[in-house]
Parts: sequence; structure tokens; C-alpha cells
Amino acid sequence: MDRVRLPAGRRRRAAALTALGTVVALVATACGGGPPPDPKAKDLDALYQEARAEGSVIWFAPKPESQMRPAIDAFQKKYPGIKVKYTNKKAPDLVTQLNVEQAANRVSFDVSNAGGLTVLPSLDMAAKVDWSDFKVPSDQVFDSNFVYVWAVPKVWAYNTKVVPRKDVPSSWDDVLDSRWKSGRLTIESRGSFMTVWAQDSALGTGAGLDYAARLATLNPHYTENTTQAHANIVSGQTPVGTDLINLVLDDQSKGAPIAVAPVGPTNANKSYLFVPKGSPHPAAGRLLTAFLASAEGQAALVDTYNSVIPSNTDCTDAATNKVIGALCQAGVKWYSETDVKQYEKFSAFFPKVEDALGTDVD
Repeated sequence: MDRVRLPAGRRRRAAALTALGTVVALVATACGGGPPPDPKAKDLDALYQEARAEGSVIWFAPKPESQMRPAIDAFQKKYPGIKVKYTNKKAPDLVTQLNVEQAANRVSFDVSNAGGLTVLPSLDMAAKVDWSDFKVPSDQVFDSNFVYVWAVPKVWAYNTKVVPRKDVPSSWDDVLDSRWKSGRLTIESRGSFMTVWAQDSALGTGAGLDYAARLATLNPHYTENTTQAHANIVSGQTPVGTDLINLVLDDQSKGAPIAVAPVGPTNANKSYLFVPKGSPHPAAGRLLTAFLASAEGQAALVDTYNSVIPSNTDCTDAATNKVIGALCQAGVKWYSETDVKQYEKFSAFFPKVEDALGTDVD
């Protein structure tokens, strides 16, 4: 299989087109007036009354609606009179759209998502919220205004019909075996699967760049994102590759021939929700975010593989949390982000990874 090189320039042009389209839409529909004032509520009961007066909440996140549906239904049952309008939108597109909409003083949604490389550019877009007023656990609040609601662990996965058990990679070094050369590996070109090399001091960024360069010599099949890599593994087109455990478990439950390879350690990327400055329904946005962070909201999310997990390897809840259970069963250790400085480190590391992989070309 030919090596696919995905130029960074192409991704930048796509982002620019997205922004341009949003600007055109805003200009066409702008009708004046500023955003509604921030809620005055200081507890959940008062917040609910303000949110019910708003009547709806618009939520954008990079997840299929089917995975969010149990949580949406649970929220609407607990808080009748507030309709959730959900849109599945990729995180980079969210950043682009929100940046343009805030500049135009016409934000179109109330709850946004940030994770990985979209954390830093999203920080200044978030409204200031004292989440303790709404009973959000302090260990789920990040940088004051973000709320940790689920993790997206990055894993290596394999097709169980194509790869014999004896050949399944069990370490990062095993992935470099020559049996996986010439397109039998599929990896996402942005290099986010390498995050743990910038987290774990036993690995390190220098060693990570050397690893990425050696990985590139296998001529893997590069994809623009992990969802595409996942589809290649499920089909058997490229039997081993980078993946997200949430996607693996979801397709496993539907009978797909895919499993987590015991390659570790890995990054359990935290995903945050926040209410954008200038959102049209700020009370409802706060209420939905607080609900998703609560025990009740987490219970609605856990069966679709989207719940909070510990920041570092901890198998205590392996029996009740399928994401933790799958990681622990495969023997994969994980690390999550804990502060802004780590995201700053990642933003400097990933472009170098792309250079080493040969995917950052104009």
C-alpha cells in the first residue's frame, strides 16, 4: 500500500474554508443585539428556573449523537421544559467556528467541547463560571472554567480476524516489527497517539521523535484523524493501528472484529465541556454541563464509554467502568493531563512528531 502523506497546508486550508463559511452565515443572519446576560443563579434550583425560561440548550461535541442520547434523555427527564439540541462537530471545527462567532458577537451554541490540541485555543473562549455553585466536583474543574466529563484513551488496536493472537503487538517496540511494514499499520497523521511520550518521563520527547522517525520507515498508511484509522482496522484493510478505546468498545459491542492491543503506556486524553462567552442560553448551558459532571450524568454516559476515569492508572472501578476494565484487562497503563503547562508542552511536541512522521509537508 502506498504511503499517504497528509499535508498540514491542506488542513489549514480546510480550517480557513470552515471559518469563511461561518463568517458568511453570520453576516447573512446578523440582526444586531448583544448576548444575553450571564445567569444570576447561585445554586442548581435557581439555575434550573433560569434555564427553563430559556427553553433549550445547544450542545456541540465531537461524538455521535447515539453515544450522547442516554445522557440527553436523562437530562431532559430531570429538567423538563429544556430541550437539548445536539450537533456532532469535530473539535478543531468547533474552535474555528466559535472564534469567528465570538468576534461577530453572535455565538450559536451553549456548550462546547475541548480536548488535546483544542484546549489552549479554547481557554479564552470560555465564560467565567464558579462551578462550585452548581455542585461540580472540584477535581473535575480544570483551569476554573472547564469541566472534565469524559476521557478518550488513545490505544493501539487490531483486527481479530486478520491478526493471529501470537502476532498481536504487546509493546511500542513490537509495533516497529517488520511484519507491519508497507501499509499494514494505519496511524493518524497528527501524531496525537504519541502524547504519552511527552507525559511519561521514562519515555521522553527526544526518544518519542526518534520512535516516530523509525515508525515512518515502515511506510504506514496515514489518515487525517483517528476515526478513519479505526475504520481501516475494523475493515481489515490495515489490521493494526492507532485508535480510541471508546470507538473500539462501541464497535466491539456490535460484533466488529476489533480489540485493544496491550501496547502501553498511553494517554487517556481528558475531554472538557465549557459554556462559551456570549452563548444564547447561558443558564441552560451551565445546567447541562453541571448535570453531565454529576454522578447522575456520569451514570448516563458510562455505558456509552464516555465517562470520567482516574488521571493515572487505577483499576479499582474496572468491574463497573468498561473503559477502565478494557484498559486494565489489556494491561495498558495510562496517564492524563493535569495542568495547562502539559498542554503547552504538547503543542510544541506534536508539530515535531509530524515532521518525524513525514506528514507535516506543504
